[in-house]
Amino acid sequence: MTTIAIVGLGVVGGSFAKALKKYPQAGERVLAIDPDEETLQTALSEGMIDYGETANQTILQQADLVIIGLYPRALKDFIKKHRNDFKKGAILTDVAGVKGVLVDQLKAEIPEHVDFIYGHPMAGRENRGYAYSDADVFEGANYLLTPTADNQPEHIEWLEQLIKRIGFKRVTIVQPEKHDEMIAFTSQLCHVIAVSLINSDDPNRDTVKFIGDSYRDLTRIAKINDSLWSELFIENKDELLAAVEGFEKQFQLMKQAIQEDNVDELANMFKESTKRRTQLEQADRKQKAE
Repeated sequence: MTTIAIVGLGVVGGSFAKALKKYPQAGERVLAIDPDEETLQTALSEGMIDYGETANQTILQQADLVIIGLYPRALKDFIKKHRNDFKKGAILTDVAGVKGVLVDQLKAEIPEHVDFIYGHPMAGRENRGYAYSDADVFEGANYLLTPTADNQPEHIEWLEQLIKRIGFKRVTIVQPEKHDEMIAFTSQLCHVIAVSLINSDDPNRDTVKFIGDSYRDLTRIAKINDSLWSELFIENKDELLAAVEGFEKQFQLMKQAIQEDNVDELANMFKESTKRRTQLEQADRKQKAE
């Protein structure tokens, strides 16, 4: 019998619970810790968890796998508070969107009797809370694992198998530093651009009458979890600032070409972007087919 504990039944934690119940394994129990009693009761009534506590009393002591669905700073506090409560031999994992700072700051806090494998599901929703969680959000998505030298290979393999069982298509093993560099570019920078774009609008204009798919697509992620993303930006500030600076250089080149009526240079930029987007789509299709 495997006992899985989920800490935090928000969008991601709730989606894990629902996905585990959608793809059940014989003898597997799903427990949850969440400070909101109403959320626990809802999950229980829906059959998405088997038992819940608003604060740990017995759950961590019996969990074989602990999925910690907390923001980075809350995650660090949770580990420090409960470092002596985890079951001997338990596997711990997180879902945070930053890794380097966590690995550095938690190294001395993780007890020797557990195996903490850092992870990042590349799936979620703009809204927050259990009500917006959905098992299907994991279907076909990417998952990043950033193991350290302290992790046991058999535990990494076991966690990979569970991740794929609940719907994820690709599990990529990557160093924490590389994770933060790439996520700064592929995720955090995108949110910087979306937020900056929609906030640059004049609120007195009747913008809604003029929007099409371009504006909708580019600003979709501007509807943002302010508490979470503020933490993510600051915890990964060096990599994010480097990504912002790279974007600014390209933005300035395009601005200059427009100012100088340089049609040829603009055309070259558009051709290059079209080529890169096409290559990205082809690579994505190829990997999904594997």
